[in-house]
Amino acid sequence: MKVLVPVKRVIDANVKPRVKADGSGVELSNVKMSMNPFDEISVEEAIRLKEAGTVSEIVAISVGPQQAQETIRTALAMGADRGILVKTDAVMEPLAVAKVLKGIVEAEKPELVILGKQAIDDDSNQTGQMLAALLGWSQGTFASKVEIADGKATVTREVDGGLQTVELSLPAIVTTDLRLNQPRYASLPNIMKAKKKPLEEKTPDDYGVDAAPRLKVLKTEEPEGRKAGVKVKDVAELVEKLKNEAGVL
Repeated sequence: MKVLVPVKRVIDANVKPRVKADGSGVELSNVKMSMNPFDEISVEEAIRLKEAGTVSEIVAISVGPQQAQETIRTALAMGADRGILVKTDAVMEPLAVAKVLKGIVEAEKPELVILGKQAIDDDSNQTGQMLAALLGWSQGTFASKVEIADGKATVTREVDGGLQTVELSLPAIVTTDLRLNQPRYASLPNIMKAKKKPLEEKTPDDYGVDAAPRLKVLKTEEPEGRKAGVKVKDVAELVEKLKNEAGVL
């Protein structure tokens, strides 16, 4: 079984994003970039399926600038077999990414696509669902457990009411949630080996996709700072503040 794992290059989760002085977007210059944490979980799950003998090949994919090859190399160092970089300097929206992935799926013929449920930069939570719709494939989102057997995928997914288990016929799309696994660190020897693994470069045009954004960002600004809380001595004072100061009662 072949598995495709899309990975996205984002600002490192431990770095506080800064808005550009002109408010046109988030500052990316001289900022540490890493693989999207949800995508790390996707790569780890694909590797575990391969270690269990279920998967034979893992293909890591990234859509973005030339520097995104570093993100693919990280996936290769973790255990992916080869990579595909769809190179573009345009801001790729979820629908455009889903269309690119559709083209790659049609060329690679995988039985499973595992991707993070969302990226921590835009929090769109759309690409996996859009890809499933474009392909007409079954999908299991927010997965906290994945089992593959007898040509089917059993996915336990996190929902508001608790856990829901769905059975998907392959081929299928699975998006990963935080509690699915704990991603491994890429060892130094594997990082060196990853440099020799094949990495193919493409462009959105190769898949007939227009990368031009459909949305225009008018302004980006920092959220207001959270105000300090206060302690009250009893319920009566709490009610009084909620009524007269906060105006919520």
